[in-house]
Amino acid sequence: MMKYYIVDAFTDAVFGGNPAGVCLPEGPLDAGLMQKIASENNLPETAFVVRRDGYYDLRWFTPETEIDLCGHATLASAFVLTNFVDKSLHTVHFETLSGRLTVTRDNDRYLMDFPSRAPAPCPKPALLEAALGVRVTETYQSRDLMAVIDGEDAVRRLSPDFALLGKMEGVFGVIVTARGGGCDFVSRFFAPNAGIPEDPVTGSSHCTLIPFWAERLGKSELLARQLSKRGGTLYCRHLGSCVEIGGKAALYLEGEIKI
Repeated sequence: MMKYYIVDAFTDAVFGGNPAGVCLPEGPLDAGLMQKIASENNLPETAFVVRRDGYYDLRWFTPETEIDLCGHATLASAFVLTNFVDKSLHTVHFETLSGRLTVTRDNDRYLMDFPSRAPAPCPKPALLEAALGVRVTETYQSRDLMAVIDGEDAVRRLSPDFALLGKMEGVFGVIVTARGGGCDFVSRFFAPNAGIPEDPVTGSSHCTLIPFWAERLGKSELLARQLSKRGGTLYCRHLGSCVEIGGKAALYLEGEIKI
């Protein structure tokens, strides 16, 4: 048996933010087994957290594949560790495919120290505007393709053609973003080829969004909102070679996986 939690991240109430499964195995698991568990859970991400000497190994799986960086499942993992494993913890160190990540608890917020992935301008893919159904003013590339469009309402109203999005070669995920009204910037994130047509709230995409909007708006502290149906709020800081992504979390489920 293995302890298992479902946590809604980047929200202070259940049914909002982005749900992540957090598994606490006693020791390392085979990657194939972790993928089967993630597929069975069928959440945007399932995190596997294994305790080491002074830190935790952390891996993330979508229902389809392992990925190199996930913000909301990292926040969810820190929430579980500091609330249900070791309540004396205020700082958690994770070893991951993206190197060491640190999460600090600040009352009800969790502040994640993540790598900055500033985007570079790139040509507009031929299928992009048809897939999104909206005019794209600028395109950039980091791990993900980032499309800038006009206006918060346009981001909110997006109804992409996921089949067309999935046909764009070499694209893991698509970030769509615009300047915000009641916040600094807004976004949505789509990754149909990873088994996630739309991710409700995406920490890793903000590794790209934060340096972009920090430069464009001329400020280092930013408030961001992801405009999926569930929605989420992210408290952001640009720190040069890294970014700080903050958010809250709420527990939905605590149980056991019987394998």
